[in-house]
Amino acid sequence: MKKEITTYFAVVFGFILLSIGLYLIKTIIEPQGIMRALPYICVGLGCGILSHGMGNVISARVLKNHPDINKQIRIDKFDERNIAIGNHAKAKAYDMMIFIFGALILTFALMGIDMVAILLLVFSYLFIIGFGIYYRYKFDKEL
Repeated sequence: MKKEITTYFAVVFGFILLSIGLYLIKTIIEPQGIMRALPYICVGLGCGILSHGMGNVISARVLKNHPDINKQIRIDKFDERNIAIGNHAKAKAYDMMIFIFGALILTFALMGIDMVAILLLVFSYLFIIGFGIYYRYKFDKEL
């Protein structure tokens, strides 16, 4: 029951955000400062939240009438082999991201991109690396 309420709340919240964004786009004639981007951020977030919520509502209604399919989906979702495959894929993507992100930062630095943008990339890169080190240490301690 709680999951249904959350799903319907996501649909309503997404619709409200989308409506606010469209209203702001139509009513503000010459936007200044943050108002240049805010309506489009509202539209983007509204579309994403609305579509995610509607997908969950539709899936729940379809699966309500087919308990055998619902059972098979749960088995596939929580199968140890599928979880291991997903974790392995995430690990490979993380390894690739480290090299690509580092090369991108170096390329931006050599191109002379604005220092603020480079520093944001560097701090986010270091945050991701620190997060990986933290969890590596934590899991080594547990196992």
